[in-house]
Amino acid sequence: MSDAPYDADISLPFPIEFLIADTPRSHQSKNYEGKERCKLKVALAAKDHVSTLRDWVFLDERPLAATIFYFPPDKMGGDIDNIVKLILDGIKHVIYPEDSVIERVTVQKFEPDITWTFRALTPKLEEAAESEPPVIYIRIDDDLGWRSVT
Repeated sequence: MSDAPYDADISLPFPIEFLIADTPRSHQSKNYEGKERCKLKVALAAKDHVSTLRDWVFLDERPLAATIFYFPPDKMGGDIDNIVKLILDGIKHVIYPEDSVIERVTVQKFEPDITWTFRALTPKLEEAAESEPPVIYIRIDDDLGWRSVT
């Protein structure tokens, strides 16, 4: 947990995990409307999930980590790093107040022709791994374990 002040009764309980059954857009796309639709879809999925946790929340400024796993239906076109910005912009003001609270981002693609194994699955990550692609798994966490480098 962070040293940042928060109220457990109104702050979001982390970690937060949710899925989006869609192909993410690149922030480099020239299609402005498509990028805005992508951010809106992410925001709505985040809002739907948050509404299951609390009726009303206060977005505090705890440092957070974001994990984004993309399960494409085929070999992914484009670069994996280009999907991050629109996803994080979509959840800003829903899960956290501003970009500066995100201290760490992990992003990975799991293409269907590559064998991969998870050692520890949360129920939501298991759901993502077993879902029909495309699916985006998003996890926001306040665990500060990444600050301990040994």
